[in-house]
Amino acid sequence: MNYKEAYEKLEKYGQLHVLKYYEELPEEKKDSLLNQVAELDFEILKYSKENTTNRKGTVSPLAAMQLPEIETNKEEYTRIGVEEIRKGKIAAVLLAGGMGTRLGSDHPKGMFDIGLTKPVYIFQRIIENMLDVVRQAGAWVYLFVMTSDKNHDMTVNFFEEKEYFGYNRDFVKFFIQDVVPASDFDGKVYMEEKWKIATSPNGNGGWFSSMNKCGLLDIVRKDGVEWINVFAVDNVLQRIADPCFVGATIANECVAGAKVVKKNSPDERVGALCLEDGRPSIVEYYELTDEMKKAKDADGNPAYDFGVILNYIFRTDKLVEIMDRQLPLHVVEKQIPYRDEDGRHIEPDVPNGYKYETLVLDMIHEVDTCLAYEVDREKEFAPIKNATGIDSVETARELCKKNGIAL
Repeated sequence: MNYKEAYEKLEKYGQLHVLKYYEELPEEKKDSLLNQVAELDFEILKYSKENTTNRKGTVSPLAAMQLPEIETNKEEYTRIGVEEIRKGKIAAVLLAGGMGTRLGSDHPKGMFDIGLTKPVYIFQRIIENMLDVVRQAGAWVYLFVMTSDKNHDMTVNFFEEKEYFGYNRDFVKFFIQDVVPASDFDGKVYMEEKWKIATSPNGNGGWFSSMNKCGLLDIVRKDGVEWINVFAVDNVLQRIADPCFVGATIANECVAGAKVVKKNSPDERVGALCLEDGRPSIVEYYELTDEMKKAKDADGNPAYDFGVILNYIFRTDKLVEIMDRQLPLHVVEKQIPYRDEDGRHIEPDVPNGYKYETLVLDMIHEVDTCLAYEVDREKEFAPIKNATGIDSVETARELCKKNGIAL
């Protein structure tokens, strides 16, 4: 993109202040700024917290396939899943763009060490869980690791240093999450530097489009991958590319599946799988009304009793369709460092603008059928969100020990 084209694009969106220092920049910084203007989507800046595409329809309960039913059909579901893995039809995507800031670390969250007597890293636990499936199926599963511009090099170098924890490096591919501009409350983008627009990751709902932008869908197409299991970095007990989960989703003729756990209380901070206007959806914990919390199903159990754990499987062809549609946009107030009009660097101590995100949970509402698949929370749900307290390093360590994992 040349200067004239950048000027016209910025003028269209009312962002000409981006070019304020252009003439004083060295040539390489000029090129960097023009390339950034070319790549960024400024259309999202028309939204605000009050004017967004994130609106809920009519919500109703969605029954889950519970543990007894899964156990009854486990052999058949597992057979189907193992067969698909052996055919190379299953891949996995690890959402690992975050840093371990809340754990007191300056490194990627997956590098955090939860070991007590020896090093045991979050990434290591994930790979060990995947290796269980590899051994069970006798075949490797592609693992695509989504990083961010802030942690990409550290993540790749860590996997190299640790020799991929025994995983076949030919089946591990890294890609950087796409970014979107960050703005003030009036929709004007902030400048991080005189030559750089302030940006933020586009939310975990952008994982598939980011894969596409980085060219990794070529591997998916070439190798005939029909299902992708996407999951978050912070759950050190979750099973990935789980043959029984895969088989259950296929056997029940669903195009997506979501692992869920029985909530430990109506107020637990997990989203509940439900129906929204008759289609699968997820209602966030803070969106549950008192009426919904008290609602009962036909058996007298809580109607919204199963929470998602960010472990989903999607049929690839449906993901391609979803990518061509705009997911609901979540506009979030954040503290955004920036350069002021005099070029001084400002670190705000209160929210001063918006970051714009799409969420993977909203992808569920884009499909016609989704299997809510219950897992035993003590065996598959050990999230690490905090250093201490609920969903912390402490609680994850206890659950690991209960499951015979040496720390």
